[in-house]
Amino acid sequence: MRLTIPVAKVLSALLAEPEAPRYGLDLMRLTGLPSGTLYPVLHRLQAAGWLAADWEDVDPVAAGRPARRYYRLTGEGIRSARLALAELRALVPGERAGSGAGPAGAPAW
Repeated sequence: MRLTIPVAKVLSALLAEPEAPRYGLDLMRLTGLPSGTLYPVLHRLQAAGWLAADWEDVDPVAAGRPARRYYRLTGEGIRSARLALAELRALVPGERAGSGAGPAGAPAW
């Protein structure tokens, strides 16, 4: 899978709590990505087998909102995402702890 900055942002957000299901608006808030960027990334990750997606079992009338589609990394997705992000960090100069790239030296994604 080609690891673009939007893909890296989505993977990082999902890896923050790998077992937690996330829905689209939640991921947009975490990544800062607009829906037109986020959803194609989610579809690519799902097609690659890195992501599972399931619709929430809720009555939209009773909930007062549409049902949400929840996304979570698969076991393969967790392993592949960690490896891909580690390889990406290794390629970026100055991405060592304390480099000031982000909180605690974390990269911008």
